[in-house]
Amino acid sequence: MATEQKPILEVRNLQKYYPIGRGLLGRFSGSPEQVVRAVDGVSFKLQQGEILGLVGESGSGKSTTALSVLGLIPHTDGDVLFDNEAVTESATGKKRRELRRKMQMIFQDPYETLNPRQTIYQIVVEPLEVHSITRDKVEKHKRVIEALAQAGLKPPENYLQRYPDELSGGQRQRVAIAAALILKPELLVADEPVSMLDVSIRAEILNLLRQLRDEQQISILYITHDLATAGYFTDRIAVMYLGRIVEIGATKDILQNPQHPYTKALISVIPVPNPRLRRERVLLQGEIPNPINIPSGCRFHPRCPIAIDECRKIDPRLMPTNSAHQTACIRVK
Repeated sequence: MATEQKPILEVRNLQKYYPIGRGLLGRFSGSPEQVVRAVDGVSFKLQQGEILGLVGESGSGKSTTALSVLGLIPHTDGDVLFDNEAVTESATGKKRRELRRKMQMIFQDPYETLNPRQTIYQIVVEPLEVHSITRDKVEKHKRVIEALAQAGLKPPENYLQRYPDELSGGQRQRVAIAAALILKPELLVADEPVSMLDVSIRAEILNLLRQLRDEQQISILYITHDLATAGYFTDRIAVMYLGRIVEIGATKDILQNPQHPYTKALISVIPVPNPRLRRERVLLQGEIPNPINIPSGCRFHPRCPIAIDECRKIDPRLMPTNSAHQTACIRVK
């Protein structure tokens, strides 16, 4: 019997709460301390060479999940295992440096990511120096050239002494990708990496990341609010709402047969060029509820077009609709 492949990343019941000060009146009244439940019980696995998309509206907890996975912020509860090693913000010394080297992040804004006072060479070589990978200048130069070429900046020699303000938005994002690739990571966390780029070059960046996955078997956790790009780019999709995953499965299954009403609403507004294939739009009422005061029962029921009385009472968790597709909706049988 074939054994199940061990995931490179496993997240178990991840929680991240932010306490809110009660103020002077709250202290005297004895009222309990309130918390913002930014991430409230997220679990998923990521295999080597897989691209998993975390999708949802702003405020659903996607970026907080990503930062917790990388250990950049401490999580309140739950476990994050990378290559069977626990990831914690409090890890120190050699272990922490090794984990940071293997897990790299690509941020949303290429204009804010890069130091405008550094040349492209200084930006890309900096991770090697921070992690003390090599002191040999020839080796550093070789690694920088290789990383820039992998990121699609060719010929790479033409970019070494240029500054970020001399580059376009797409070129800047490629420099950020090169700075992540130079450490030869096993996991890339891409937080809205194309949302601030021109539409004409978004596909180029996504194709570049997918090519890196195919060639180097890098795993990618892709954070986005855009279900259309997630459908184009990912192998699996996890849909987040108000701090939880409400549906997860293969990208094809999610797009063709969504189970959760929130997923159906997100898919209904994806632009379709063929008018014969356009879906009826599901327009959600209101906004995501305050994460301080989570609704009772299903947290989506205040906005759900098919909610019933049972939805206000039962707090559903992910349940399988088949072996690879899960949803958190009690209306699904």
